[in-house]
Amino acid sequence: MEKSQKINPFILHILQEVDEEIKKGLAAGITLNIAGNNRLVPVERVTGEDFWILSKILKNCLYINGLDVGYNLLCDVGAYYAAKLLQKQLNLIYLNLMFNDIGPEGGELIAKVLHKNRTLKYLRMTGNKIENKGGMFFAAMLQINSSLEKLDLGDCDLGMQSVIAFATVLTRNQAIKAINLNRPILYGEQEESTVHVGRMLKENHCLVALHMCKHDIKNSGIQQLCDALYLNSSLRYLDVSCNKITHDGMVYLADVLKSNTTLEVIDLSFNRIENAGANYLSETLTSHNRSLKALSVVSNNIEGEGLVALSQSMKTNLTFSHIYIWGNKFDEATCVAYSDLIQMGCLKPDNTDVEPFVVDGRVYLAEVSNGLKKHYYWTSTYGESYDHSSNAGFALVPVGQRP
Repeated sequence: MEKSQKINPFILHILQEVDEEIKKGLAAGITLNIAGNNRLVPVERVTGEDFWILSKILKNCLYINGLDVGYNLLCDVGAYYAAKLLQKQLNLIYLNLMFNDIGPEGGELIAKVLHKNRTLKYLRMTGNKIENKGGMFFAAMLQINSSLEKLDLGDCDLGMQSVIAFATVLTRNQAIKAINLNRPILYGEQEESTVHVGRMLKENHCLVALHMCKHDIKNSGIQQLCDALYLNSSLRYLDVSCNKITHDGMVYLADVLKSNTTLEVIDLSFNRIENAGANYLSETLTSHNRSLKALSVVSNNIEGEGLVALSQSMKTNLTFSHIYIWGNKFDEATCVAYSDLIQMGCLKPDNTDVEPFVVDGRVYLAEVSNGLKKHYYWTSTYGESYDHSSNAGFALVPVGQRP
């Protein structure tokens, strides 16, 4: 590459903004946001060669401790320079590389440099197809690295072998507080991933947040996880959304919630627990559990009976403060019940994804853009850059420096 290569105008624009902050004395702990999906300024997406120039600039910048280069075109070339940056920039605690077309070779480079890096706390590799091979390198890294607290490998095409490797490594790793293993590429119907993750949860007493979306978890899988939660005293956020859990699986979850006093956030969105499952949960939340703060049952084929039952539990359980129900089957009783909850002050408008309105004397519910992780894939370009009502799961169970 030519040493005289011009700097990407998008990078130049962001660096000029940082210089302005430095002049104003606002330079402590800056996160450099060079995400390629920024809609407020003209974006020329960052390539691997652009990142080479950026890494040269950043290696001596003591005031920058976070870097977001998600949604760009780094590829494996950019991963090489990112690894070099992690070798030399010892103030970086947050690195977001999501959706950058990084493959297994690039994943290997990032994972291997973390064998020696002792400063990075949070790494997002979301959406980079590092596959099973790259996943194995990250699992091997966790056997050595004792400083990384939060690792996101969602949508990375991990295989069963690497998921099992992560579960095995996490029985001993005492540093990782949150891990995202969403949407691995799994074959077969035996739910092996939940068997191994269940064993890990019995022995790991440091993990705070576990994300297992799209693991093809069925009722036997949720039973494996619930059996482990009787023995686990650290997990506060369990995300099993987008699976195949039905009302039978809620028997196990409702049971464990009677004795588990640690879980604070449960995401069951896009399963199929129906009225029976909602009733099991509401009975436990009404009479037994006083630790769960947030529950998402978005799109679970629940009808009025189950939704009203969940609303009733919020009247007696003052800890249970957040509920998300959009995508279910609302009848008039449901609309009235949640309208009453909000009017009585039992449910704050920011803590749910519905808002009541009245037409011709009848109450209806409209959708509101609140949720546990609405900004997981994107960040709003207006209002607060980190809005608690849209990211309640991360607000209730904060881990590390970033959501």
